Amino acid sequence: METNEVGFVEKIVALNRVAKVVKGGRRFSFSALVVVGDGNGSVGFGLGKAQEVPEALRKATESAKRNMIQVPVLDGTLPYQVLGRFGAGSVLLIPASEGTGVIAGGAVRAIMEAAGIRDVLSKAIGTNNPHNVIKATMAGLASLRSADEVSELRGKTLHAPRK
Repeated sequence: METNEVGFVEKIVALNRVAKVVKGGRRFSFSALVVVGDGNGSVGFGLGKAQEVPEALRKATESAKRNMIQVPVLDGTLPYQVLGRFGAGSVLLIPASEGTGVIAGGAVRAIMEAAGIRDVLSKAIGTNNPHNVIKATMAGLASLRSADEVSELRGKTLHAPRK
């Protein structure tokens, strides 16, 4: 986990050397998948490709900052259970009680920690390809709505929960 000068948390999820076969042999380049978040509900991911690793990471980080979404965080966890889908992958995200921690695999863990979610349970279903897992997780998080947003959409007032 790396925090840069602006206060963003940057995490490298995948760094691949890819080859293009040409007449004279193989041409190598690098592909980087990076997650960026502010630790307070904003998170994004980006893919960068370049001939050198640092340039690929820089491109991925810039792309991630451009594609950030806001996630409703309720007491360090999610407001409710959600299933995110992308391609062959599905990611089930379940809110957890205080002190549980982030129970998640590599790609999902990176997103949760960058977003500032401290307690969550998750299960990646169908694929473990980091690209599809990240996109499915982001789709699930993007579909979350806070109680304030829902009450505003429905034209209702939000009441304190009954005991």
